[in-house]
Amino acid sequence: MPHEQDEIRRNLPLKSRAFHMLLVLADGDRHGYAIKQEVERLTGGVLRLGPGTLYETIQRLERDGLIAEALGRPDPEKDHSQRRYYRLTDLGRGVLEAEVERLGGIIDHARARVSSGPRR
Repeated sequence: MPHEQDEIRRNLPLKSRAFHMLLVLADGDRHGYAIKQEVERLTGGVLRLGPGTLYETIQRLERDGLIAEALGRPDPEKDHSQRRYYRLTDLGRGVLEAEVERLGGIIDHARARVSSGPRR
């Protein structure tokens, strides 16, 4: 397990786009455009992924072992055969969980500081 923890720590902190993409894939396999759409929906359109950014981030997440191309297709009859589907790897899930914990600690600290700070 120490090696796995080292790999997780090596991938932190995640950039916002990578975090959101892993979060989307935590729900199940998706193709690139579906990842883009769901990230935009989850962020209320604040985070927009252009094609270059989307596929560059997918390539980096694949190279780092956080996602992999999924072997199956959800519904081949309703899908374009050229689409590549991606899935979260075990390492990717570990990194996502660690990032959620890290961000949660930051939020807890920020809430405590804001609520105890001087009022004007």
